[in-house]
Amino acid sequence: MKKNKKFFYAVSAFCVISVLIWIISCAVNPVTGKKEFMLLTEADESALGAQTDGQIVETYGVYENAELNQYINDIGKRMGKLTHRPNLKYSYKVLDTPVVNAFAVPGGYVYFTRGILCYLNNEAELAGVMGHELGHVNARHSAKQYSKAQLAQLGLGIGVVLSENFRKYAGLAQFGVQLMFLKFSRDNEREADDLGVLYSTRTGYDALNMATFFETLERMHPSSGANALPEWFSTHPNPVDRIGSVRRKATELKQKSTQTLVTNRDQYLKQLDGLVFGEDPRQGYVDGNTFYHPTMRFMFPVPQGWTVNNTPAQIQIVSPQQDAALLMALDENSTPAIASQAFVQNASATVLENNALQVNGLAAQKLVTLVPQESDTLQVASMFVKKDNQVFAFHGLSSRAQFKGYRGAFESAMSNFKNLTDPGKMNVKPAQLKIVQTNGNVTLRSLLTQNGTAADQLEELAVVNGMQLNQNVDAKTLVKVVNK
Repeated sequence: MKKNKKFFYAVSAFCVISVLIWIISCAVNPVTGKKEFMLLTEADESALGAQTDGQIVETYGVYENAELNQYINDIGKRMGKLTHRPNLKYSYKVLDTPVVNAFAVPGGYVYFTRGILCYLNNEAELAGVMGHELGHVNARHSAKQYSKAQLAQLGLGIGVVLSENFRKYAGLAQFGVQLMFLKFSRDNEREADDLGVLYSTRTGYDALNMATFFETLERMHPSSGANALPEWFSTHPNPVDRIGSVRRKATELKQKSTQTLVTNRDQYLKQLDGLVFGEDPRQGYVDGNTFYHPTMRFMFPVPQGWTVNNTPAQIQIVSPQQDAALLMALDENSTPAIASQAFVQNASATVLENNALQVNGLAAQKLVTLVPQESDTLQVASMFVKKDNQVFAFHGLSSRAQFKGYRGAFESAMSNFKNLTDPGKMNVKPAQLKIVQTNGNVTLRSLLTQNGTAADQLEELAVVNGMQLNQNVDAKTLVKVVNK
C-alpha cells in the first residue's frame, strides 16, 4: 500500500510539473493564431537552427556552384518576406547529394539536395517545394516535435543508441542533425502543402505546378542506405488526396490573385546545365567490393552485401542485419598513436588490444576496445592510419556478443586500406545534366535516344523531365538529357 501511495504521489507530482510546463510554455502559433505547447522561443529556434546548419553542412557538404546557390537564395528571400514570419533570417542551401529531398530546420534554414533540383522542371515547382518547407518552419512543426521530444526525455529518461562521448567522437548524427530525419504527421503535411500553395502564389508563381511535382514524386521509386539522408516520402508522409487537394487550393487562390502567375520553365532549366546527376564518383564510389576515393587517393574493400553511405564527413558501411557498422573518417590528430589515445579518452573506452603496425607501408595503430553505453557495451575494432600527412580512422563496432562474428570483416577492410594509384579508377567523371533545345516536333523518346540515352534509362529521364516517353515535344523546347 505504501508503495502504491508513493507511486500515486510520484505520478501526481509529474502531472503537476507537466501541467506547469504546459502553461509556462504555451506560445501563439504564427500561422493559426492559437496557443500551443512550445519549449523553444524564437531565439532558441534560431540558435538550434544555426547549430544544426553547421552539422548539416559538415555532414553532407554544400554543392559548389555559387550562381545556383544565389539563384535559389534570391527566390527564397522574396518568398520569406511573404510568409507568416517575415522577420526570420531565412537561409537556403543546395546540398551535394543525389538523394531527392528538401527539408527545413527551426530558425528558417531550408535545404534542397541537388538530387531534387534535377527532378524539378520550373521555378513554380521549386517555389511550391520551397513554400512547403517554409510552411513547416512557419507553423513550427519541427520546433513542436523537438519540444515533445525534450518533454519525453524529461519525463521518461529516453536512452540513446551510443554513448554521448562516442557519438561525438565518431561523428554520428547528433540530435540537431536528426531534426531533418523527423517524420511529420499527415496533418502537418496538409498544413505545409496549404502554406506552400499560399506562399508560392503570393510570390507570383502558379501553384498548380506544385501538384505536378508531386506527380513526379509518385512516379519515382526511391531507395537509400540505412543511414543515408532520407528521400522525400521518408520524412514527408503522403496525405490522402494530396495532389487533388493542392490543385483545389491552387485554383482557388489563382482565381483570387490580382497578379499574373508565372511558371518560368526556361529560366529554371538554364540554371541546371552542368548540374551533377546521381552519385559523384570523384568523392568516392564502390566498384565491385571495393571503395575508391579518387580525390583523396585511397581504396579499401567493402564487406560483401553491406550498405555504403558516403558523405563528406564520414563513410558509413552497415551490415545487412543493421547490427554492425564500419565507420571511416579523417581524424584531427597528427599521428596514429595520438589519435588512438584521444579515442580511448573521448569514448571512455577500455583497451583490450593496442598495437603499432604497418598497413601496406603506412604507419598505423590498431585498437580493440569496449565502449560503454547506457543500455549495453559496444566492442570496437579501430585502426588509425597515416597517409599524406592525414590520419584516417576506422571503427568497426557491434555488440560484444556479435563482435567475434564481425571482426574478420572489420579487419579485412582496415588492413587492406592502401594508396590508390590506378589511373582508370582515379580519372572518373560524374554524369551531368545537359539542357538541349529541340529543333522540331519530336517525341521525348526520340529526342532522348538522339542524345545518347540508353534504352534502360529512358523511363528515368522521362521522369526527370516530368514527361511521358510518347509525349510530343514542341520545337524550341528545353529538355534535360544526361551527359556522361
